[in-house]
Amino acid sequence: MDLDAARLRAENLRVRFERIRDGYPELRRALLAVSATATSDDGLVTVTVGPRGQVVQLELDPRIYRRPDSRRLAATITATIDAATARAMSAVTELTRPYIPAEVFQTHLDFDFDTASRPDRELYEGVSR
Repeated sequence: MDLDAARLRAENLRVRFERIRDGYPELRRALLAVSATATSDDGLVTVTVGPRGQVVQLELDPRIYRRPDSRRLAATITATIDAATARAMSAVTELTRPYIPAEVFQTHLDFDFDTASRPDRELYEGVSR
């Protein structure tokens, strides 16, 4: 890498750092406010999750007692939590997009730290300015 390219990369890193630093308070507030709700296909289970996918509310329609099948109910609750969590993670990804490219952020969500921490990650160059 020549000196001009190194200077340009350093300047890009500085600009990106300042954007993150300046936007952090607003981003933090927005991330903490994320919630997502999903309802099962049969309408008997509704789940609301927070920004990390944690369940904050679970609603069970009383009609679940008409067909007592604990395995089916457990599978429905799990699938509904998964759907709500996917919506929350999508919202979190959109909020972080100005700071971290979605592809890079997704590697963190997937716990793919080897890929995310590679020093040659050029994906950061595509962050909107």
